[in-house]
Amino acid sequence: MTDASPTGQSTPDFDAMARDIAEVPAVEVIVTVAVNLMSAAAVKAGLTDDGDAHKDLDEARKLIHALAGLLDASTTEISSFHAAPLRDGLKSLQLAFREASLVPDEPGQGPGEKYTGPVFG
Repeated sequence: MTDASPTGQSTPDFDAMARDIAEVPAVEVIVTVAVNLMSAAAVKAGLTDDGDAHKDLDEARKLIHALAGLLDASTTEISSFHAAPLRDGLKSLQLAFREASLVPDEPGQGPGEKYTGPVFG
C-alpha cells in the first residue's frame, strides 16, 4: 500500500486506503473508535497490568469525555447490541476514574457525565 517517492521514502497509497474505508460499515467505524478510546482511557486511568506506570488522570478525563460524547451522539445510529456494552464500559471507566481521583468530582461533574448524567457505583 505504499509507493516510493522520488526521495526514496514510502508514501501511503491513499486511493487504496479510501477503497478499504469505503467497504467498512459506519457502525463498525464508530464501534472501533469507541473501543480505541475505551482502551486508551483504561491505560491512562491505570487499569492495566502496569498500573501506575502509564497513569495520567488528566489524559484519562479527556478520553472518557470524548468516549461519552461519541456514544451520546451515535446512540441512535448504532443498535443496542453495540451500544449497551459500550455504555457499560464507559460507566466502568467513569467509576474507576472517580475511585482513582485523590479529590473526586462532584456527582455530575466527572468525565463524560455531561452526557451520561451522574454516575454512581
